[in-house]
Parts: sequence; C-alpha cells; structure tokens
Amino acid sequence: MLVTSWEVSNISKFKYQSLKDHVYNYIAERIQNGTLLPNQKISENSICESLNVSRTPVREALIQMASENYLENIPRKGFIVKELDTKKKLDVFQVVGTLDGMAASLAVDHMTEEDITRLEQLVGQIDLAISAHSYADYQTYQNQFHQTYICKCGNDTLVELLKSLQNSFVRQIYLSEDKQKLFSVLDQMNREHKQIIELFKARDKTGLDHILKHVHWRIDYVDMI
Repeated sequence: MLVTSWEVSNISKFKYQSLKDHVYNYIAERIQNGTLLPNQKISENSICESLNVSRTPVREALIQMASENYLENIPRKGFIVKELDTKKKLDVFQVVGTLDGMAASLAVDHMTEEDITRLEQLVGQIDLAISAHSYADYQTYQNQFHQTYICKCGNDTLVELLKSLQNSFVRQIYLSEDKQKLFSVLDQMNREHKQIIELFKARDKTGLDHILKHVHWRIDYVDMI
C-alpha cells in the first residue's frame, strides 16, 4: 500500500533517492483519495512543508510523474493533475478486481483469527468514517482492509502487481460532490466488506473470488469514478 504516515523521524531514515520515491507515493495517494483532483495545481511548497523535505526531491517526483503522463507541466503555472479517461479507469478496476479476488482466495489458508479480527475492526472504523462523513478516513481504512489479506496471499508477484495498479493514479473508490449519494454508496461497499469477512470465516475461496471480481470492484456509478 501507499505510505500514509509521514513522521519526520521516519523521513530521516530514507536515502536521498528513496526519499524521492516516498514523495512520489505521497502525491499519488492524495490523487487517489480525492485530496488532489483533476486539473488541480500541485503546491510544491505545501508538499515540502508537509514532509519536511527540500524542494529537490519534490521536483524530481513531479518531473517523473509528468514523464509518465500522470501530471502536466504547464509553463508559468506548474504541475497540474491530469484527468484520466473513463475507459482507462474502468480497465484498471477490472484488472484490480480479478487480481484482488485471486489474492483473497490464496490468502484463505494463511489468515489467522487475529487477521479476521483486524478485518472486523477495520469495518467498524469504516462505519464510523461513514457516519462522520469522513471520506479521507474511509479511504485509509478500506485500503488497510484489503491490504490485510493481500499481504497474506503468499504470492509476491501478485502483491507487486496490485501495488503497481495502486500507483496508476486511478482513484480507488468513488467520489462525488453529492455527499448523501456518496456515503450511501460507500455504505453499500462496506456491507460488501462484511460479506467478505464472512467468506473468509467460511474459507470459501470461490465465493471470495466471485464477490471481489464481479461485485465489489464492479463499477455501477461511472459518473463517480
């Protein structure tokens, strides 16, 4: 998963080149969770202050993102988040669903009671985030939910593929200015999380593969992705 905690004490442990990568991940996460929106200018000063880093690794990360066609560097204006087309987003979700279902089915034999309890705790935190209309918290906890079993799949290549897709700059959950609609949809997704837990308890590999591939990652609200 993408880095979500940016303590200065941890930053100091990274080598220079690695620091650029962590800046890259930080910006990617903010695009994915809706903090940075398409056509929005990225503030280099804000990133430097948030991560307590110099401008150099920030510029390097932004230049790399622009070279990968995720950002646009506009003269005298700076770096702007590019809007990905709907087809690209749908393609990514389709692949994520397939791989996530595979990861869950492979993880069944390695999930412990503590892992199941962790999933249940995260579902509870997601419910609280929905009640508080906290989109950022929902994003954080739902990422942790999926990562809990992805890490137990026992297939490093699969884990890396899912990580690569997370770095594709496609927002991982719905987003809308209609808050009532948004959190109603997120509530439905969390009900699916609860179904996923029950399938893990039943060690139902086929059921897990099906719900993640054909239900949980199916896009019913194209206007919200």
